[in-house]
Amino acid sequence: MPKAKKSKPRIKKPKKHRGGCYFIETGTTPDYKNVLVLRRFISDRGKIIPKEYSGVISKKQRLLSVEIKKARFMSLLPYTDKHSL
Repeated sequence: MPKAKKSKPRIKKPKKHRGGCYFIETGTTPDYKNVLVLRRFISDRGKIIPKEYSGVISKKQRLLSVEIKKARFMSLLPYTDKHSL
């Protein structure tokens, strides 16, 4: 009888984000007036960082994107890197 082939062990992929949700750890919620916190979740080109990289939970990420858009509308944050404050 032929021998059964051994399967290769699976390698786990590392997670993309570091640590837990920032808003749960600090006990706060995203707010358009708190520009310093919102800047943490915007790339250098002005894009909103996805939750896989930022480590924010889904519920807070949806609220975060709304608050960033409010801050952009009120010109507290730039839309792109071409816009300067």
